[in-house]
Amino acid sequence: MTALEAVAAYLPDQRIPIEDLAGELGLTRMQVRVFQRYHGLARVCRAPESTPLDLLLAAAAGLRALRGREQQVRYVLYARGMPVAVPYPGNPLHDLCRALGLRRAAAFTVTQQACAASLLAVDMAGRLLAAAREPGALALVLAGEKTFTQVARIAPETSVFAEGAAACLVSADGERDRLLAYVSRSRGEFDAGPGADPAEQRALSAQFQQEFPGSLSEVIEAAAGHAGTSLGRISLILPHNVNAVSWRQWCKAAGFPLARVLLDNVPAAGHSFCADPFINYRTAADRGLLRQGEKYLVAAAGAGPGATFSAMVFEH
Repeated sequence: MTALEAVAAYLPDQRIPIEDLAGELGLTRMQVRVFQRYHGLARVCRAPESTPLDLLLAAAAGLRALRGREQQVRYVLYARGMPVAVPYPGNPLHDLCRALGLRRAAAFTVTQQACAASLLAVDMAGRLLAAAREPGALALVLAGEKTFTQVARIAPETSVFAEGAAACLVSADGERDRLLAYVSRSRGEFDAGPGADPAEQRALSAQFQQEFPGSLSEVIEAAAGHAGTSLGRISLILPHNVNAVSWRQWCKAAGFPLARVLLDNVPAAGHSFCADPFINYRTAADRGLLRQGEKYLVAAAGAGPGATFSAMVFEH
C-alpha cells in the first residue's frame, strides 16, 4: 500500500508583508485590504537569491530517511503548478538528481492538475512502485517553485503565491502514513481557453469561487467513503494554503470544525503552489497533531486550465 516514508519542507526565512508587494502585483490599497482581512493572507515567503534548484535541494536535505538509500530511488516526480518553471534550457529536476546521486531513477514532471498536482504525483509514485514489484524501491516526490512571472505571483482576487518547497519519500508497502483513498475531479468547463475575453475570464472565476465549497466537498466526502470512514472521523485536514476564506466557507457548508483544518501557514507563509499540503504535514507532525492510527485528509484545488479538486485520506 502506498505510504509516505518521510516528508520534509523548506520555507525561506524572508516573509514579505502583502502591502509591500502591492506595486509588484499591481494591487490597489483596497485590494490589499481584501487579501489581508477577507482572504487571511498577511505575509508570503520569498527567497530572492535562491533558484528553483536551491528550493528543491533545501527541502530534500530534510529527508534524513533518504541518506544512504539513494540507490533505492527508482522514480523522481516533480509536481508543479506552472507548466514552465525556468527559462530553456534549464532543468532543475535533472540537476537535482545529479546533485543527490539518484543515478538509477527515472525523473519526470507532473503539471496537469496545477496546484493539485502533488497529490497526483504521490498516487502515481505509489502505482509505479507497485507495478515494479521491487522490494525496497522508493520514489521521491518534490514540489516547489519560484514566482518568476506575473502569472506565477498572483491569482487575481484569490491568492498571492509564495516560494517554499517540499519533498516526500514514497514507498509501496510502508506501515505509517498509508494512503487509504485518493479522489480527483477535473472540471474543464472552468477553462476559458486561449485569448478569452477578460469579462468571460472574470465570470468563470466568480463561478469557480461560488462552486468551490460544493466541488471540494464532493471529493473530500468521496475520499472518506473510499477509505471506509466518514468525514466526522477525520482527525485533521491538511489543506492547500490558497486563502482562509475558502476553507471557512467549506467548513460552514460541510459542518466540519474549522479548528480541525490546519490554516496556520496561510497568513504566515502564503500559497506555495503544489508544496502546501506537505508543508502543512510537516507543521502538523512537528506539533504532534498526527496521532498513530488516526485518519487525516489532504486536500487541494488547482486552477488553470480548467479546475481540479483532489483529496487523499491517510492513516498515520
